[in-house]
Amino acid sequence: MSVDQPRVAALVRELIEAIGEDPARPGLVGTPDRVAASFAEFFAGIGEDPSSPLAHTISVAHGPAPETEPSGAVVLRDIRFRSMCEHHLLPFLGVAHIAYLPGTSVVGLGALPKVVDILAARPQVQERLGEQIADTISTALEARGVLVVLDASHQCVTARGGRQPVASTITVAARGELSEPAARSEIIALISRGLESGAVDR
Repeated sequence: MSVDQPRVAALVRELIEAIGEDPARPGLVGTPDRVAASFAEFFAGIGEDPSSPLAHTISVAHGPAPETEPSGAVVLRDIRFRSMCEHHLLPFLGVAHIAYLPGTSVVGLGALPKVVDILAARPQVQERLGEQIADTISTALEARGVLVVLDASHQCVTARGGRQPVASTITVAARGELSEPAARSEIIALISRGLESGAVDR
């Protein structure tokens, strides 16, 4: 389902009037169309299948001799994302760190950011976004374990209300073998350098 841009633009014109401004003022005359185009980008993930980037897998066990069995984790850190808070329709921006324990297959590393992008491009809350990413990877790859850590700055916190400009939120979603704190401690140690480096723009 695509965003109805003409309808969004018409509603933005009404919104401009509702806040006491003139949508015909030169500085605002193009704003409804610009907002509509932005919304088409922000919400492009609505109706999209987040597992589609994971459809093409690579066998871990079979390939050039000797054959092997999967064991260690695959970790991709510092995946930039942005989403829209469904409570205030204000952006939240940050980084995702993803780790998974493969079953018999892995996926091209470029597929993981695409999963994040699809799920982030819809009205969201950070807690649910991390859980959905974990569920998608766990199910599509039949992974033995999945860990998703999100570190994001929310404009509903930084720009309104309490106005805490450097506050960020960290959420953790875990599946399978990585649900156990002891099992995921090594993974947390691997990605913690990204959290400590202040990867989120503030």
